[in-house]
This record gives sequence, C-alpha cells and structure tokens, in this order.
Amino acid sequence: MNNSTNSTMSRVEKTLARRYRAEKRFRVYGLLSILFGLACLAILFTDIISKGHSAFLQTRIQLTVELDPEELEIDDPTDPDQIRGGYYQGVIRDALAERFPEVDGRSAKRALNALVSDGAVYQLQDELRDDPALLGQEVSLWLLADDDVDTYVKSRREGQAFAGMLGEDQVQWIESLIASDDLRTQLNTTFFTASDSREPEQAGIAGAALGSLLTLLVTLVLSFPIGVAAAIYLEEYAPKNRVTELIEVNINNLAAVPSIIFGLLGLAIFINWFGMPRSVPLVGGLVLTLMTLPTIIISSRAAIKSVPPSIREAALGIGASRMQMVLHHVLPLAMPGMLTGTIIGMAQALGETAPLLMIGMVAFIVDLPAGVTDPATVLPVQIFLWSDSPERAFVERTSAAIMVLLAFLILMNTLAIWLRKRLERRW
Repeated sequence: MNNSTNSTMSRVEKTLARRYRAEKRFRVYGLLSILFGLACLAILFTDIISKGHSAFLQTRIQLTVELDPEELEIDDPTDPDQIRGGYYQGVIRDALAERFPEVDGRSAKRALNALVSDGAVYQLQDELRDDPALLGQEVSLWLLADDDVDTYVKSRREGQAFAGMLGEDQVQWIESLIASDDLRTQLNTTFFTASDSREPEQAGIAGAALGSLLTLLVTLVLSFPIGVAAAIYLEEYAPKNRVTELIEVNINNLAAVPSIIFGLLGLAIFINWFGMPRSVPLVGGLVLTLMTLPTIIISSRAAIKSVPPSIREAALGIGASRMQMVLHHVLPLAMPGMLTGTIIGMAQALGETAPLLMIGMVAFIVDLPAGVTDPATVLPVQIFLWSDSPERAFVERTSAAIMVLLAFLILMNTLAIWLRKRLERRW
C-alpha cells in the first residue's frame, strides 16, 4: 500500500515538475515576444527620428541686400501689385556678387546664384510688405539656402559630407560662408507654416495638417451622432429578430473591410454619382465617416451594455419614459466608452491613406484650404507624395512628417485613455 502511494506521489510530482517547467517556458516566451516587439518599435522610432530630426532645422545664408527701387522696379512700396511684381532676384544676385567679387563668368555666376533658394524672393516680398520704409536701404537678411546646400551642411556636421549636385566651386563658397559665420542652420519655421512645394527647402506640412483637420472635423460631425444613435437603437429599441441580427453581423463585418473598399465606394457614389469635386475635405470626411462608423457603433454598443440593468429599472420605476431613461441615465454613463471609441476611430481615420487616394486627394496642393470644399490633401498622403520624390532633402522631410503624424496619433490615444479613466464609473 505504501509502495503504491509513494509511486503515485512520485508520478504526480514529476507531472507537476513538467507543468511548472512548461509554465516557466511559456512565461519566458511571452516576455521575449514583448521584448522583441519593443525592440522593433525602438528600432523603427530610432530610424525615423535619426532621419527626420534635421528637417526641423534649415540652412540660411546671411547677405547684405540693397533694396534699390530702380533694380526692384518699385516706385510705391505701399502698392501690393508692385510688391508682388518686384524684381527681387536681381538684388539677391547683386548681393551674392558683392559677397564673392572674385566670381566671374556666366556659368560661375549661375552656380553662385544657385546657392540661394528661389524662396528667398518671397522672403524679400514679406520684408518689404511688412516695412515699406526698407525700400532704398541696405538690410542684412538670413536668406533661405538651396536644398543641396542644406543637405551638404547637415551631412558635413555628421562627418559624412554629401555634395550631391554641388560643384567644387560651390563647395568652396559654402566653406567660405561657414568660416565667416555667414551660413547657419536655424529653426525651420517654413516646415510648419508652408504648404507643399516642388522645392524641398520651401515645402511644409501646414496645408496637409489643415486638410487633415478639416477632414476629421467632417468625419466627427457626421460619424459621432450617427454612430451613437445607431448603437442606442440597436441596444435599446430594436427588436431581436433576423433583421437586426443581419444588421449586427454586417456592422461587425464592415469593421474588418479593407479601407480601400470605402475609397472605391466613395469614388462610385460621392464623385461619380453625386458629382462632388475630387480632393476636397468634404468628400474625404464622408468616406472616412463610412469607414469609422462600424468602430464607433461597436464601441458605443459595448459601452451601453456595460451600464447595469438596475439603472434602467430604477429610472423606469420612478416614472421615466424610455427616452428619458436612455437620454438622462444610460447615455451619460455610457459616454466615456463612446468617446473612447470615437477618438480611436478618429485616430484610425487620421492615419488612413488608401481611401483618400481613391477620391483624388493625392493632388499637388500649394494653397492653404479655407473650407471643406477647397482642394486639400492630408498628412498621410503628403508623406506618400514626399516619399516618392527623388530629392535627397525630401527624405528628412518625409521622416519629420511621420514624426508629426505619430505625435498626433499618440496624443489622440492618450486623450482617449485619459477620458476613459477620468469619466468612467466602476460598479
């Protein structure tokens, strides 16, 4: 009897030992998978930040520019038409020629003039528009450098000077400007205030960011009330039959449909059938509304289900109507979950590219949109366009735009978590 008991206990102990070892291995595998995921995320962020942080700085060249009225062909500096039509390129060339008097020959002067960006013309326009008294005076200005100069200066500081399309003479002129402290890298405000441009040093994300804001505004205005109303009806009013079951199944299936399908739907209905214009935030918002509705409806239904039945019974027991019970008791308690789902849906919509490409929001937009019916693009599409550009300077701007987009996404998800913790009630 004792031998049999000892044998049984021995087998049990061996079995338990195997189970404990298997459990430890499982925990180690889980921990390794988490560490692997975090390592991949860290590598991704490191790569993006290392490539994009330099885009927040821009190289500028200090020149003494004489705003000669005859050279500029401006008689009245208060006339906006004359300010716009001034010959600013000429005074910039004169300033460069004065800074490098030894440069001679048409090709050499052309190479010298190429050090300064074409965007310096608009900088001079703004200076003269803001202060008409500058006409006829000499002013020292930090003018925008060309993207090749900017790339060379930044790579030079990293120990791997990349001349690219620059010639030997141009490199020597740049080194001379650096030695005399007439060439510096400053905060790139253009990146945050300008729209898209074919010149990297003049390109910015302001237009795309405003387009994303207008598109998300249309999406929020449409998707939140429709999604909440649909969730309330399905949970509180709809009869439980085959029709509502079919609706619920289709809503769950729509949440898993590839986003490009919604783009095709928007192209077919809003553009081809209704005749709405392409590349406008209104159409983009309508398409993203269709895409985010399933997410909002599902999260809102889950929030409504989490409200205890006793709340409903108590409200009805004191004489409240069904609508009063829903609006005054169930909806306020379910609102934290609804807001969380809505913010997550908006974050998903902010990062979408495929459905917006289908409705033409891939257009080259220079002007800032003033409303939901003006042509615009969005941040993910702007990133897509820049990533396909051959210029080396667009690489850092692509990464910088990704950093801005990730910052918005992290902010929106953080806001969702904060609202959830702040407003939720535990039962």
